[in-house]
Amino acid sequence: MGNLRPKFSLKTLLTFFVFAVLSYTSLTLPFTYRQSPVSLSIGSVSTQDIRASQTFSFVSETLTEEARDRAEQSVSPIYLAADPTISRQQLENMRAILNYISSVRNDQFATPEQKISDLQAISNLTITSEMATNILAFSQEKWQEIQNEALFVLEEVMRSTIREDQLTQAKRSVLPLISYSFSTVETEIINSLVMPMVVANSLFSSEKTNEAIQQAREDVAPVTKTYMAGETIVSTGQVITPVMWEALQELGLISPQSTMLKYISSALLVFSVVVMEYIYVFRYRKNLLGADFRSLVTILALYLIFLFLARIFIVNRAVVPYIFPIAAFGLTISSLIHYEIGIIFSIGLSTLTAYGQSNSVELTLFYVIASIVAIFVLQRGRRITAFFSTGLVLGLIGSATVVAYRLISTYFDMEGILTLIGASFLNGMASVSLTLILQYAVASLLGKTTALQLMDLSRPDHPLLQLIMSNSPGTYQHSLQVANLAEQAARSIDADPLLTRVGALYHDAGKALNPSFFIENQVTGNLDTHEDLDPAETAGIIIKHVEDGIKLAREYRLPPEIEAFITEHHGKTTTRYQLSKAKEQSGKDKELDLAKFEYPGPNPHTRETAILMMADKVEARARAEIPKSDEDIKKLIETSIDSLLQEKYLDNTNLSMKNIQSIKESFFNTLKNTYHHRLKYPK
Repeated sequence: MGNLRPKFSLKTLLTFFVFAVLSYTSLTLPFTYRQSPVSLSIGSVSTQDIRASQTFSFVSETLTEEARDRAEQSVSPIYLAADPTISRQQLENMRAILNYISSVRNDQFATPEQKISDLQAISNLTITSEMATNILAFSQEKWQEIQNEALFVLEEVMRSTIREDQLTQAKRSVLPLISYSFSTVETEIINSLVMPMVVANSLFSSEKTNEAIQQAREDVAPVTKTYMAGETIVSTGQVITPVMWEALQELGLISPQSTMLKYISSALLVFSVVVMEYIYVFRYRKNLLGADFRSLVTILALYLIFLFLARIFIVNRAVVPYIFPIAAFGLTISSLIHYEIGIIFSIGLSTLTAYGQSNSVELTLFYVIASIVAIFVLQRGRRITAFFSTGLVLGLIGSATVVAYRLISTYFDMEGILTLIGASFLNGMASVSLTLILQYAVASLLGKTTALQLMDLSRPDHPLLQLIMSNSPGTYQHSLQVANLAEQAARSIDADPLLTRVGALYHDAGKALNPSFFIENQVTGNLDTHEDLDPAETAGIIIKHVEDGIKLAREYRLPPEIEAFITEHHGKTTTRYQLSKAKEQSGKDKELDLAKFEYPGPNPHTRETAILMMADKVEARARAEIPKSDEDIKKLIETSIDSLLQEKYLDNTNLSMKNIQSIKESFFNTLKNTYHHRLKYPK
């Protein structure tokens, strides 16, 4: 058995330190921290009318900024003067294209088809086959006229100032500039040559535009806002705007708190909450610090995700905090790991989530009370109906908490109360729906099994249980008896009774592939299948049921947690009967290969698989010896379990001697009812 005393661990301390830092960050990030120490904030709804106690004026930064923005938007983009270099470059490009076309026209070695292809290959120009044919057909004099006209038109167009937004208009001006002395075909060719060469020659100046914008903003005079005495600044139910917020600050109704004090306050609260959670884990959930450390990391990660999202969505909101499904965190943890862990961490999460809100006390209790009650109602969540009932209870408890605080509030608002009641029930349904999703996600991550999956696996109509029942009915009955023993024992030491029962139902699944070699499936009086076999061979057949069990578990897709019951219920024990028989046959002088008589293991590493190992051994001996009295039952249990302890098969579990004693007492009560004295009825 493992050391049960809590040990200081640098890894654990570092984990909680990182957790505390991230929690503190979630509280102090600018977009997760409430900007005002009072009940009003920009974007929130006022619960009362606020009037100016006196006439006052103030410079409104908000209105001034809006005026500056309007001035900025009125500034037109500034372009530089037309650049003659661009115009000259385009004319040079045009001459190069025209020279190329002339060279193609004068190429005596190219076929007409090749010439057309060469003309169509000119980049930035769209020349159809018909246009290319016409260009090749022009006389030299006519082609020279077309070249001169194209250069003239391009030069005329590019003499004007052309900006990017005027480019389309400039291209449209090409056609009217072409002389009417040219035919329609010639005009089309000139237009097609010139239009692509027209580009903007006046470029946008971001520097001058920015200077103009800056000057326009500086020219705006500060905007002054005036309120007369008695004038309403904010009405009941009105959303607080930035201008209203400035007016309230000017009146002194809102006093910004020191940022340093906020940081210190957040640090103290996070310190208190994390210390509470650390001490709880260190003192009462030691398994999370050792073998189940992965579960602890998962809990803290999920905790931080909920906290971060909550601080983003609920701060400065009126109704959203009552909808946010905080309870889903506690329900997920309690249903997969332990209800106490779910409660303790839910208290911390609820406290940090509501911190800084104007109604933080009400919101904290709304989260805490509803979460704890929901955890008690859902328990492991063995049925879908349990989730639905939990959602309704969450809504009911949340509504009761809200109404309790609102009834004594100075500002009684029936419409607001009804809205929050609706939000509470929406919270309940959202929480249980999210829990169903998170259960499977977290269970897959941790290699655990949800209660709904376990309930499905425990149904007698499960295909693998049907195989065990039909192929090896004796093994099935043995598994049922072991399941009853183990389940009650698990309940007595606060282990997982459902997981233990389901694991016990499947622990001997491998025997279904070779049932006749196991005594519980052999009919009394029939030939013993082991009688004529070598003891080592017999041991190998018996031991193989573990390997066969894993094979069936994977074939029928049993979860890893159930596979552990198959591999660990014998641990590294030996087949004592066959080993003894082998020693008897070989004599004292011959050494035996003990590995042939040893199960592959490993030894149990959880409380549940350890209980199964003990229950399996006790039930097998009870079936073989059939105890006649309470003393016989007690002796059978004591010797069976003590032998496992002495041979250190339970060293990798965290069972205490008190747990062992509770398990023995549970076994005794269950076996006593099974083997109790019966009356002999008269014939």
